[in-house]
Amino acid sequence: MRTLLLLTAATALVPPHTTIRPPSSVGMTAGGLDGTKIFEALECFSQHSGLCVVVKYGGHAMSDERAAECFAQDIVLMQKLGVRPVVVHGGGPQIGDMLKRLNTTSQFIDGLRVTDAATVKVSEMVLCGSINKQISAAISRLGGRALGLSGKDDSLIVADKLVKERLNEKGNVVEIVDLGFVGEPAEVNAKLLNDVLDDGRIPVVAPIAAGRNGETFSVNADTAAGAVAEALKASRLLLLTDVTGVLDANMELIQRITPSSADALVKEGIIKGGMIPKLQTAVQAVNNGCGGAAIVDGRIDHAVLEELFSDEGAGTLVVADDEAQLVVGHDVRRAVAPPGPHARQHLGAPAHVRASPQTQ
Repeated sequence: MRTLLLLTAATALVPPHTTIRPPSSVGMTAGGLDGTKIFEALECFSQHSGLCVVVKYGGHAMSDERAAECFAQDIVLMQKLGVRPVVVHGGGPQIGDMLKRLNTTSQFIDGLRVTDAATVKVSEMVLCGSINKQISAAISRLGGRALGLSGKDDSLIVADKLVKERLNEKGNVVEIVDLGFVGEPAEVNAKLLNDVLDDGRIPVVAPIAAGRNGETFSVNADTAAGAVAEALKASRLLLLTDVTGVLDANMELIQRITPSSADALVKEGIIKGGMIPKLQTAVQAVNNGCGGAAIVDGRIDHAVLEELFSDEGAGTLVVADDEAQLVVGHDVRRAVAPPGPHARQHLGAPAHVRASPQTQ
């Protein structure tokens, strides 16, 4: 049974007249609240208190009004109970809508938008000027303290031009694809984010990055969130998506997975398509200092809290090879991981993001 009774226990922490929508099960008994489970849920919060959690926000959770309200409530409750949340958001559909209104046709290569000089200006306008401020305002309206930022602010994210290679069946490079102003994070100003967090505010980051020569780059939101989690050595990276999580050959949810088992499932063709880059981001983040990374079903009400503070979670958690075995189904959800027994962990890939010199 899910243990998100903290939603009931923490209701007093949000502003008056705010409606908290509980998950489908919050541990009620026939006689009322289950005190044991309330204690258990609040204990989970104490284990994450003072630690950073990076959340990539996008998909259904951002496009649906009810889901967006639940997300903002989750972030506010996390802050009220001592967690240090950082939000990195996407906005691809909204960028696409704006380009259509401007009679501009988008071109995609292997799922990545080709971004010319005009398109990156539109992306910056939509992500930084509209979506970022909407998210920040929603969090603040519910009692949190949010600060909207872009990767260009104080060189928060410095990116290099993304080099996209196309390979043949033998793994040989057959083509270098020019995606325009699409970047890959190279440096993250962790000090800036920690300063904002230390001031009691929630950084809300738009994935628009600064180039080394004054360029503006659009960065994939998952990739940006992973880079931020690496730089902050976050206790968790949560990637909200519109699917259940990583599935096995029988289409059953894999609740925990290690780098080696993930690599094997990709090679076998069981994990494929758009799940591969998400899993790679999660793997890389954990290999490079993040305490654990989860691919979370953002269609679930309060998915962020569900993943962090319930037995079952809300997706697939990537954990270290030496700390967890592959687990399929819902009968085992707890795992040992810092900072406490309710946390869960890790995967693997080469490092590519480093903290900027001013953060050393």
